[in-house]
Amino acid sequence: MAQELAPVFLMIGGIFGLGLLADSIARRTALPRVSLLLLAGVLLGGAGLDLLPRPGEALQNFLSTTALTMVAFLLGSSLSFETLRSRGRAILALSLAVVAVTLALVALGLWAMGLPLGLALLLAAIATATDPAAVQDVIAQSRRDTRFTRTLAGIVAIDDAWGLIAFSLVVLVVQQMSGIASGDEIAKHLAWEILGSALLGVAVGLPGAWLTGRIEDGEPLLIEGLALVFLLSGAAMALELSYLIAGMTAGMVLVNSARHHDRAFHEIEHARWPFLVLFFVLAGAALDVAALAALGLVGAAFIGLRVAARIMGGWLGAALGGTPGAERPLYGVALLPQAGVAVGTALIAAQEFPQWGETIMALTIGATVVFELLGPPAALWAIRRADPAARHDPPVR
Repeated sequence: MAQELAPVFLMIGGIFGLGLLADSIARRTALPRVSLLLLAGVLLGGAGLDLLPRPGEALQNFLSTTALTMVAFLLGSSLSFETLRSRGRAILALSLAVVAVTLALVALGLWAMGLPLGLALLLAAIATATDPAAVQDVIAQSRRDTRFTRTLAGIVAIDDAWGLIAFSLVVLVVQQMSGIASGDEIAKHLAWEILGSALLGVAVGLPGAWLTGRIEDGEPLLIEGLALVFLLSGAAMALELSYLIAGMTAGMVLVNSARHHDRAFHEIEHARWPFLVLFFVLAGAALDVAALAALGLVGAAFIGLRVAARIMGGWLGAALGGTPGAERPLYGVALLPQAGVAVGTALIAAQEFPQWGETIMALTIGATVVFELLGPPAALWAIRRADPAARHDPPVR
């Protein structure tokens, strides 16, 4: 038994050591620690030295669900009534515009290249996903609490919710085009996906707001924060709901209704980093770098169309939201990271439409490698470019 467990303990200890090293390097350079962890995973994983054992699907799902639910809680907590009053118009306009333009431009571009309309729509819906964990960590690493970072945190709190809604709608539309689903089924599925997830978030957030922080005045304990995260994740998975939408809703409810808290998410902030370290290193180890070679012209077009759509959608949404002109081209750049949510939706699409499964997975995995390695540095550059004078702001909480 001891010999069987030894490699697991060595792996976890080594990965946490990499987390410390990445954090130290990131503090001294302009490199995002997310990219450093992903690169470490690529170098030590199957595409490199093959020193990391491949985690089972159950472990990978556990880490990704836990890390992303924590991120969803924290992002939801950025949507306080005060923030929504001051930045709500910009957040709503930007998040909707980025998703809508990405869906339209990528679908039209791929369709014009000769792909079937159904496949083009599915790939475009997958392209709407962002990597909220990477963007949120880059914001925290930048140590800037500015108008741009507050708006960006609000966008990534809800743009994946819009993206998941768009993906669900596209899947059902393509099923209807293929004669698999009816209009009534589309409406029922969307209602369950959106309203069910939001109601679950409220059901966890309201009692959580009252119960947490009672043992020690003003500060929820670590075990209280973890209880909320795991209860919400488990309930969402059992009910086949979106833990991202549920987590975001719970975070928003909790931060706006917990009057006896000094900082409702203080302990979750501390707990999330070890999970994120494991998540990003193992995600890097699982990246199939060889998939880049299979991208070809369609893959290059997919990447180029998504980049153009993010920048165009960011500029349009920023203009509609009334943000300063200098910031408008930067929002789309900051929203380039893409990871687990995209791969998850690609797996669903490949299962639902096996005739396109190989193409969907090859394009999504190859593009994810590009956006996950280059997206965080681009986001950090955009944050610093948006307000170069804000070099000594306190860390974002």
